[in-house]
Amino acid sequence: MVCLRALAVVAPVVAVSASPNGIFGRQGSVASTPAATTPPAAAGPSLTQVSISPASVNPTAVPVASILPDGVMPTQTTVPLPTTATAGSKPTGIPNAPALPDISTWNPAVYPPLDKAPPTDSSQVQQWKQDVANSKVTIPDIAPFAPGGTQGMCQTAQNIPRIGNTTECWWTCGHCTRSTDVSVCNDKLTWGSSFDDGPAPYTPELLDFLGANNLKTTFFVVGSRVASRPQYLQAQYLLGHQIAVHTWSHTPLTTQTNDAIIAELGWSKKVIKDAIGVTPTFMRPPYGDIDDRVRAIALAMGLTPVIWTVSSAGVSFDTFDWEVPGAVVSASQAINQFETLLTTASQLDSGFIVLEHDLYQQTVDLAVGYFLPSALAQTPKLKIQSIRECLGFSEGMAYAETSNSASHSVPRTTPVPQLTEVACS
Repeated sequence: MVCLRALAVVAPVVAVSASPNGIFGRQGSVASTPAATTPPAAAGPSLTQVSISPASVNPTAVPVASILPDGVMPTQTTVPLPTTATAGSKPTGIPNAPALPDISTWNPAVYPPLDKAPPTDSSQVQQWKQDVANSKVTIPDIAPFAPGGTQGMCQTAQNIPRIGNTTECWWTCGHCTRSTDVSVCNDKLTWGSSFDDGPAPYTPELLDFLGANNLKTTFFVVGSRVASRPQYLQAQYLLGHQIAVHTWSHTPLTTQTNDAIIAELGWSKKVIKDAIGVTPTFMRPPYGDIDDRVRAIALAMGLTPVIWTVSSAGVSFDTFDWEVPGAVVSASQAINQFETLLTTASQLDSGFIVLEHDLYQQTVDLAVGYFLPSALAQTPKLKIQSIRECLGFSEGMAYAETSNSASHSVPRTTPVPQLTEVACS
């Protein structure tokens, strides 16, 4: 098993101000149909009202005026998957990959209930707990943070005194990172592309665009979504995209017990392996919600945390596409935000990682109609790559079964930006 463990809880701390909406605004999970619940949130992000024109727009893009919140968004016809996976096939980029599993008798009932915290008393979770203990990674004794409620986690009274605590390194309210976190790409003008929360009915449209433009991305998939659509995950994997963990039920991990975190990550790893035959070695915590306790558990389970870039000026590389379905942000504001990120990216010494989603029709419309076409038209030219590629890893290194080493560390030719620690607003 691949395990990226180096200095998991002793590396230097870097931090900037909290994200503009505290946490949480995004819908945390979506069932096999697009109905979902929304975690309580603070006020939405403060984005510029000045219109910024994309460098290029897809000729077939849904008009911005038609990318509307849920409830008023016009219904669109979904497209089929661009490829049909066959049991026994293998991705061309991983010669030593195991054969693709046969999912013709796939039964979601063998997994925990969708979009709910998995039970922690099952024999499977007990085995994962033992595996964590056997890993020899020390799990810090850090108390769970309080859920946000209506005011958001960063404004919750119990959490405020802990913001900026360098012994806990809580990313959510302060953007604290450790050396084992991936938050940038190695090379300047390289975009580490990623999409969270799928697979969803709209993922095939994104796959079509990526394929037509010879692009690869990283999909941070929710276990419950994989249980509902294993054939989607097989297609994503066979097309050469990187598959990574995004928990079972999309819960904020720092609010959970150790056992609950192990169950969230363990079931996500298992359902992915059951679908595609390999186990991811990268994960992204929902909402970016991570501290040293969550980091250590992830590393003990063979998973390297991936966040998104935050500049030294505190600019979070979050498109806020996820705020459009809930009417917190308009489509035009999300486009403006992305164009601002491209401008900021040109000023970085490293590459960058952006937060996007394939969970909603609105977010896919923005990605294929505006974000990706604009990025492809940039001067100087951007390299758009999956996160494993922008870190210098081969395709096989993204999975435990196909990695060529028992352990490895994240290669960086460019240091993580040293950011200024400031108080969380």
